Amino acid sequence: MVEVEGRDRGAPSGATVSALSERARSEPRPRATDHGGRRRGWLIRRMLVVADAAGLTLAFLAVAATGAGLDRTVVIASIVSLPAWIVIARLYHLYDQDEERTHHATTDDVVGVFHLVTIGTWLLFIVLDLTGHTHPSLSNAVVFWGSAIVFITLARAVARALCRRSSLYEQNTLILGAGDIGQRVARKLLRHREYGLNLVGFVDNRPKPRHDDLAGLPLLGSPDDLVAIVKMHSVERVIVAFSGDPAEETLAALRALNNLEIQVDVVPRLFELVSPSVKIDTLEGLALVELPPARLPRSAQMIKRSVDAIGAAALLLLTAPLFALFAVAIKLDSDGPVFFRQTRLGKGQRPFAVLKFRTMRVGSDTEVHRAYIRRTMSADLAANANGIYKLERPDAVTRVGRLLRQTSMDELPQLLNVLRGDMSLVGPRPCIPYETEYFKPHQFDRFLVPAGITGLWQVTARAYATFGEALDMDVAYARGWSLGLDLRLLCRTPLAVLRSKGTA
Repeated sequence: MVEVEGRDRGAPSGATVSALSERARSEPRPRATDHGGRRRGWLIRRMLVVADAAGLTLAFLAVAATGAGLDRTVVIASIVSLPAWIVIARLYHLYDQDEERTHHATTDDVVGVFHLVTIGTWLLFIVLDLTGHTHPSLSNAVVFWGSAIVFITLARAVARALCRRSSLYEQNTLILGAGDIGQRVARKLLRHREYGLNLVGFVDNRPKPRHDDLAGLPLLGSPDDLVAIVKMHSVERVIVAFSGDPAEETLAALRALNNLEIQVDVVPRLFELVSPSVKIDTLEGLALVELPPARLPRSAQMIKRSVDAIGAAALLLLTAPLFALFAVAIKLDSDGPVFFRQTRLGKGQRPFAVLKFRTMRVGSDTEVHRAYIRRTMSADLAANANGIYKLERPDAVTRVGRLLRQTSMDELPQLLNVLRGDMSLVGPRPCIPYETEYFKPHQFDRFLVPAGITGLWQVTARAYATFGEALDMDVAYARGWSLGLDLRLLCRTPLAVLRSKGTA
């Protein structure tokens, strides 16, 4: 990574910029991991096609394993139909999202895979029946359908895991804008190495001083030289994050990228109100961002409550032995009750008593946490030495409590809160009343939905986000709620806990 010398930790002088631009135009530097122009999209699309073919093959073998067998006609039809499966998958954008999005998990594919397999299965078996050569049974169709959904999803997860080990998966990324929002984006990218986005630096004419944890990221130049910088650093993705330059200059810089294969992501204005599930409409060619009413319809509330009640009851039955084990361990480890009760705020800021396994010694000072919350609302707050934003109080946490926190098992009793209707399985973290003193106005939107045991913040960032960033993620969840989002977050929670390595 080459940093342009100049003002403000790398801000280039006019002569330096000219030299950089001329050199980049005449001698564009190849990628450090050059593979003949092949990029993430080239790799992931081929791996996912192979994964889909493997999943379908295993599904056909599952039908054969049931004893029904596969005659020659079915085998030939299966092979011939593979291109049709690929076409249907492309219609559902099952091969494009990994290249276009900063992060695309296999759980995000489940709905598309469900549609793909459902349509493909019935088309295949209807065609086989209409030809008259074979008459597959309904039981065979059901076995194939269920097996294909499972095997394709698993094969895609394996394919992505293999792709992320390849240097082809990495995308050199730069941020256009080095203000508060640009630096927030940079911190998020740096703490998610699994996204495969190699951050090479900032581009801005009017940068703000960088936070200490971003001091190693260079300021590469101005928007006027964006094309030259992109070529010199083999950039594949540009994130526009509120540059201090006039909008006309930013637009001109981005238009100059039209002839290059560059993915451009734009942080929208009023991003505090824009959730990940918003839709884009047009009014005579003018893009409109649709913000649906910030509330859950009654039918959605009933569905969410039903899922919570059934899920909490099932999990309580499964984890009953753990309750007994942890209760004994807590009592043997330190004096005090097994459960910790504390007033928290749920939907509509309604107070309730949250239940957790006690992890701290009795009589620990709560004012320490209150002071920390006040400090962590600042965007300039530096992370701890281990890179996380969490109050560390080793003197107050018990030995058993430390283990429970690291595995998030201290939150198991909240299943009782879910069963009683105080909380949901998925939702914003239940906050302490005094924390609202530090909320910004838009952050109160987190109370539009019930508080949850797990949620967007817990899955994507955990303790690697400041309190203010966590609140913004809660708002994004509340405004973008869907049953599909809840199911994806539930599926990703175990992996997030396993990856946390003590950050909880």
